[in-house]
Amino acid sequence: MRTGAERTAGAAAAPAVGGSQRILRAETLIVLALSLGASAVSSLISFTGALTRPGGLKDQAATLNGSYAPGRPWLDLAWQLFSLATALVPVVLVAHLLLREGAGLRAIGLDRRRPWSDLGRGALVAAAIGSAGLVFYLVARGAGMNLTVVPEALPGEWWKYPVLILSALQNSLVEEVVVLGYLLRRLGQLGWSPAAALAASSVLRGSYHLYQGVGGFLGNLAMGVVFVLLYRRWGRVGPLVAAHALLDVVAFVGYALLAGRVGWLPTA
Repeated sequence: MRTGAERTAGAAAAPAVGGSQRILRAETLIVLALSLGASAVSSLISFTGALTRPGGLKDQAATLNGSYAPGRPWLDLAWQLFSLATALVPVVLVAHLLLREGAGLRAIGLDRRRPWSDLGRGALVAAAIGSAGLVFYLVARGAGMNLTVVPEALPGEWWKYPVLILSALQNSLVEEVVVLGYLLRRLGQLGWSPAAALAASSVLRGSYHLYQGVGGFLGNLAMGVVFVLLYRRWGRVGPLVAAHALLDVVAFVGYALLAGRVGWLPTA
């Protein structure tokens, strides 16, 4: 019986139905250009702007969930839901492309076969990474390597916390499906070595967090390495989606509840 790592490696090495190397390469670039590859370029531009702006990085803020229509709650809610829904289009595209191979998202371990196992593993990963990540962020910001991250700046409407939770779920699905499951599978099919694929996935994850500063880049790069190793061990992206969602829910909702009430949490 094969281990999860062996199943993942085998799936990654298997060529897509009717897919030449050139087509797979173009497909991968298109998916990234429509999703987190574009986010990485945007993040680099944003970071360059922060570096060249007067004042230190920690005196500037990076807001993750802000209002689209201040003072107009129903319009704001409509924009929030529209933004969340359209951000999931790359996940739908990946599901379609994997389905054309005859596998679908099950090929990367995103299905309902092991919900409690995925959630349990995800909770353990989130607890370990979340505590270390918070300490690293506070140290990086104190050293002037990071902007002040503002996880949420939404109005105090009834939909505030549901939107934050939906935002966490959207982030986790897009990042783990595209950068972990899909990208590693395609790079394996393109003949990349496991080490090179790990480096590419992790650097990409760090890059689209660069808008937060050097600390955001390094912290997420390290998280990317851990996630790739766990994905290869388990052969499932499900636990990592759960872990990422839990990390973001705690960050978004926790900030909303604690900002301005505790002295150790930086605010803009």
